[in-house]
Amino acid sequence: MSDLWTGERVRLRGIEPADWEGFRALALHTVDARNADVVDPPRSDESFRSWTAERADRTPNPAAYHLVIETRFEHAFVGAVSVGETDARAGRFRTGIEVTREHRRQGYAAEATELVLTYMFAEQRSHKCEVEVYAFNDASLALYRSLGFVEEGRLRQHEFFAGAHHDVVLLGITADEYWAGRPRPSLR
Repeated sequence: MSDLWTGERVRLRGIEPADWEGFRALALHTVDARNADVVDPPRSDESFRSWTAERADRTPNPAAYHLVIETRFEHAFVGAVSVGETDARAGRFRTGIEVTREHRRQGYAAEATELVLTYMFAEQRSHKCEVEVYAFNDASLALYRSLGFVEEGRLRQHEFFAGAHHDVVLLGITADEYWAGRPRPSLR
């Protein structure tokens, strides 16, 4: 593949104003919103339109970005992946992913995460990626472990929602761990 942002089944791209419906779909289900972060009060359609329009107009920043995941051939909105909390001195960054209900368990999240890791390790000289996952989110824990992430710790009773405190699992992967057994991008 000659495009760093395109895999076998997905393509990562910048946010467009028309993506507002996809982002609204990601926020529609309380359980999904909680698995990704926290439950916010309902937002208006105009709020989603404004949010995507503002992000579509931003200049790309390699240290913190939010990309749309779409199917490679049909160009269907699958979800979003983000990078942030980048520490250039230490070579660390964090990533997160959200996938719409109809596109889960099809390998899209794994492939999108691998595209981000390849970019950050091969192009941005990052050394380590970290993720935080709620301890009850078995699907996300399985995803990151399947990609080679290692559990580094647990923040006990760290977040409060749904009437109780919940643990957060910290996972990480270094560039060397990621490249073990994977081909590096070529110049051609």
